[in-house]
Amino acid sequence: MNDLFRDLIDVTVVIYLDNILIFSEKPEEHPNHVREVLSRLMKNQLFCKLSKCHFHVTTVDYLGIVISPAGFSMDQKKIEAVTSWPTPKTVKQLGCSPSPQPYQEGILWSWGVTEETAFQELKALVTKSPVLIHSNPKMPYYLETDASGVAMGAILSQQGEDNRLHPVAYMSKSFSGAKANYDTHNKELLAIIKALEEWQIFLEATDKPIQVFTDHRNLEYWMQARTFNRRHAQWRVFLSDFNFEIHYCPGKQSGKPDALSRRSDYVDTPPEPEVMLPAEVFANTSEEEVEIVTEICSRLREDPSLEPIIQFLTEDADNAPPPFGRLTETMTGRKTCYGIKGNLWFQTQKP
Repeated sequence: MNDLFRDLIDVTVVIYLDNILIFSEKPEEHPNHVREVLSRLMKNQLFCKLSKCHFHVTTVDYLGIVISPAGFSMDQKKIEAVTSWPTPKTVKQLGCSPSPQPYQEGILWSWGVTEETAFQELKALVTKSPVLIHSNPKMPYYLETDASGVAMGAILSQQGEDNRLHPVAYMSKSFSGAKANYDTHNKELLAIIKALEEWQIFLEATDKPIQVFTDHRNLEYWMQARTFNRRHAQWRVFLSDFNFEIHYCPGKQSGKPDALSRRSDYVDTPPEPEVMLPAEVFANTSEEEVEIVTEICSRLREDPSLEPIIQFLTEDADNAPPPFGRLTETMTGRKTCYGIKGNLWFQTQKP
C-alpha cells in the first residue's frame, strides 16, 4: 500500500496498513485528492468497503485519535471504561472504583450531591489531560491487566514529558458465554490477549518490547511451555505478532486494572446460561437402552448357572452376597466369577 501511494504519503495521504486517510488544506482541492486515491485503488484491483468509508468530513476517528479543526482529541472508546463507571451504592463498591481512598471505617454510608459531584469530577480528571496522554510510537508501552471472576480490566500507559507513567487508554469488559467458565489462569491470559487485540494498532510489531504486568505469576513462564492445548496454540499464534515481556506484579500493587475488572455493574450481572451438551447428544438413546436392559433381564432367568444365585437373592435377600467377585462352582466344574453393576449380573469364565 505504501508503494502504491509513495508520492502522496504525508502530502495528501496518511496510511497505516489498510487504513487510508486523505486530507486537504483547501476544500476545493479535496475532491481531486479523493479521486486520485480511488483511481489508483481501482487500477490495482483494490476495493474499499463503503460502510467503512467517510467522505468530505471535518472530523474523523483515525487509529483511535479524533482529528478535527480544533486539533487532536482522544477517542471516547478509550476512556469509556472509566466514564461509564456506575455510581457506587455501597462501601464495597466504592472500594472498587476510581476513588483514591477507601471509605473510612466507622463512618455511616452517605452519598449525596457533594459525593456524586466529587465522583464525577474524579472520573473527568483521569480521562483528560494532563493525566491522560496521546500514544507515542517512539516510547515503550506498559500494559497492566487483571481478571476477576466476571470481568477483565486493562490500562495502557506510557511515560510522559514529566518522566511519569500516564494512561493512554482504559479497557473493561465482562466475560460472557464459555469464557465465564474459564479457570483463573485462562482468564488472566485472556485479559492480556483482549488488551493486545483492543490496542493492536499501537502495540503490533513495536520496536521496544511491551512491558506486560499481571498478578498471576504463572503467566511469566507461559510462553516457555513446550506443549499447548488447542486454545493456547491459537493464542500463541496471535501473540507472535507482538514484542512483549510478561512480569509478575502482586495484586496489592495492581490496583488500577484490578478496579476495572471489579466494577459493580459487572459483579451484579448473573452469568449467562450455557448449554454443556446439546439435545442432539441424547437423541435416539434412551429407548434403545431400555430395550437392551429388558432383554438382558429376561435372559438372566434362562441361564441355568444363574438359577442358584437368583433363588438365593430372592429367598434370602438379607444374606445376599457382596456385589462383586462372588466365586461359585458350575455343573461342569469350571470357575465362574459373578459380578453386579446396577441391577444386572454379569459373568466371565476363568480357566
